[in-house]
Amino acid sequence: MKTLLRLCTALAVMATLTACSIRNPVETNSSDAEVAQARYVHSGPPRLTLYTMISNSSGAGAHTSLMINGSQRVAFDPAGSFRTGGIVAKNDVVYGMSPYLVDQYTRYHARETYHVVLQSVDVSPQVAEMALRKAQSTGPVLEAQCAYTTSSIIASLPGFEGAPVTYSPLKLSEYFAKKGASYDRLFEQDGDDNSRVLKAFIPEYELNKPKVN
Repeated sequence: MKTLLRLCTALAVMATLTACSIRNPVETNSSDAEVAQARYVHSGPPRLTLYTMISNSSGAGAHTSLMINGSQRVAFDPAGSFRTGGIVAKNDVVYGMSPYLVDQYTRYHARETYHVVLQSVDVSPQVAEMALRKAQSTGPVLEAQCAYTTSSIIASLPGFEGAPVTYSPLKLSEYFAKKGASYDRLFEQDGDDNSRVLKAFIPEYELNKPKVN
């Protein structure tokens, strides 16, 4: 009976993590030069924004990521699939998180089967920078480890020692709520195949090209 219970628990955990277990097959690491060129500095306060993707049918957590606004703004997207030409990413850190790319990133994860919960907590510049460095040094994350890795980084930060180190995106989201995080949700009605979003993605530098008459 105990063996069966452990098996059922393991299957339940895996079922909640499917969104961070399928990588984009064309994913590659960007070069150091591309990473440096993509650097984006946001004028807002130092901030951690937790992204939680939730199933619209079951309410289960499906993916966790963390946007960090420190000396530059990046998204730590562990075992994520937001990767295509024009998106600069290295070791699961997505660089150049301008307002345009933040919008693209958020909408990429919201579709008819999932919605996105965004929770933000302002932190000191030192904590934001520590989170940034830890995300950069974590390296590529194993499949189905998105919430665990993100929660491990958060729990290592000053002021967040009580964060649960967990495989559950919802438990981490609940912790952020207790920290007084702001709360927002995004629903979209796009089809479940979000690879189409990447195929239609237009890099920001292409959008900003001068028009030739």
